[in-house]
Amino acid sequence: MKLIATQKHRGDFEPLHATPSSQAAMMTLAPGEATSESSDNEHAWAEQWLYVVQGEGEVKGKKKLALRPGSLLLIEKGEPHIIKNTGTVPLVTLNVYTPPAYDDDGEPLWQP
Repeated sequence: MKLIATQKHRGDFEPLHATPSSQAAMMTLAPGEATSESSDNEHAWAEQWLYVVQGEGEVKGKKKLALRPGSLLLIEKGEPHIIKNTGTVPLVTLNVYTPPAYDDDGEPLWQP
């Protein structure tokens, strides 16, 4: 068991902690903001579990789905997706990647 002391969330995407098999990160999107303009956002080697803490949005991928507080979304390995804030307050999500998908600075890791 390990308790991780994190700092107050400072940016739009912030990795919080990683182990060799998983990673936790926070994402905040301002109203109208999206993760990308095209659906080329994917993690070929990692699943992404996204839990909505605050706000409303949508995910576009194979399907278009609504996101609201309490939503838990599984994005499969290699599944292209766009997350967009469709509400009037910041969309805040807690994300778990298995295995890790980003380095400590939030840059995508490359995995063969």
